[in-house]
Amino acid sequence: MLAVLALVAGCSGEGADEDGGTLTVLAAASLTDVFDRLAERFREEHPGVDLRISYGGSDGLAVAITQGAPADVFASAAEEQMAVVTGAGLAAEPETFAGNVLTIAVPEGNPAGITGLADLAREELTLAVCAPEVPCGAAAGELLEVAGVQARPDTYEEDVRAALNKVGLGEVDAALVYATDVAARPDRVDGVEVPEADSVVNDYPVAVLDDAPNPAAARAFVDLLLSDEGREVLARAGFRAP
Repeated sequence: MLAVLALVAGCSGEGADEDGGTLTVLAAASLTDVFDRLAERFREEHPGVDLRISYGGSDGLAVAITQGAPADVFASAAEEQMAVVTGAGLAAEPETFAGNVLTIAVPEGNPAGITGLADLAREELTLAVCAPEVPCGAAAGELLEVAGVQARPDTYEEDVRAALNKVGLGEVDAALVYATDVAARPDRVDGVEVPEADSVVNDYPVAVLDDAPNPAAARAFVDLLLSDEGREVLARAGFRAP
């Protein structure tokens, strides 16, 4: 969270123009690849805007905003973290732009032979999940409860990409992450489909912050995200339509 505050601390007052100034977007870690692609398109359309995107756990980003981080746009991986911001009177009328579900990430070749959620209860397995306060961690806890699986995570990570990296480095046998994260790293991890995950869908809301230093550019970014082009980019990355 301190890193987020440091990143945006100098961004306030640097312009309020759809085609100029600085635009600061705080986004859930699971949006990294898709927002990087949308950022390329945004920069092509608005070459005068200095677009800066900071990724992290939605909980930490929400707290940073309530503590005064002068960001323009907040994109959360769950409605609960957006509610922290709207409840503080810092944003109004967030818009849901995507949905996501969990899957099991395993190292290439699936050396532990994991076939589904039930295997995560095996005592010899090492398992990574997100911290409970992070959307992917809350979803993991709910999914395991729905499936009746008594898993014992060995590590709780600050965001979904940190959990995924544990798998890619071979430090754990499996991790519960979003399906989109596995799809984004086909060269590093394999995925094990989780049919039960359809019962636990995370909705992703986005909002222009009320005190956005550059509200015009912020609205332009959100409009791109919600456009047909934005929805196509999200769909290709594996996100569900809202």
